[in-house]
Amino acid sequence: MANAGLQLLGFGLAVAGWLAMLVATALPQWQMSSYAGDSIITAVAMYKGLWMSCVSQSTGQIQCKVYDSLLSLSGALQATRALMVVAAVLGVLGIAVSTMGMKCTRCGGDDKVQKARIAVAGGVIFIVAGLAALVTCSWYGHQIVSDFYNPTVPVNLKYEFGSAIFVGWAGSALALLGGSLLACSCPAGARGGAPYPRGKAARPPSSREYV
Repeated sequence: MANAGLQLLGFGLAVAGWLAMLVATALPQWQMSSYAGDSIITAVAMYKGLWMSCVSQSTGQIQCKVYDSLLSLSGALQATRALMVVAAVLGVLGIAVSTMGMKCTRCGGDDKVQKARIAVAGGVIFIVAGLAALVTCSWYGHQIVSDFYNPTVPVNLKYEFGSAIFVGWAGSALALLGGSLLACSCPAGARGGAPYPRGKAARPPSSREYV
């Protein structure tokens, strides 16, 4: 029963992490304009995301524009978009596989050992998805920090971390934690072959036993 509860907890955390990664991918606030200089106009804030850029005014009006061409984007941004989409697709696959392998469902047959191995496979998929999102957000954040401290970049083109990158970090952490719990919920008998007997090892009969 405790094993089933561990599976449910891991599945819930993994799904929550997958949803957070989806939200982070869709949000345009991956980086926001920095107010590091004295001549920066604070009445206008600029945001950049994976799919669009937005301008927010002090009056509350927000205008967003989708990127015109994929080929005009930088290689780093294209790689970031690709990795986040891969993480989202892996999350869908992890949900499907984990659902078949959980004890509280009737999918995947009645073999408990087979279902446990399927649940472990789903947990591994969630771990891979979380790692993909974690690497993506960390790499994107490194680019922001590098440009911020680069003296050749103009002050009005420096950006800081946006809210979406923190949501992505949180989602990747939840996916890693949930996938790890799913992978650890497999009973000992389902992780490998038949366990060794605890008693004394069997030895061949000696010639004296036949006398």
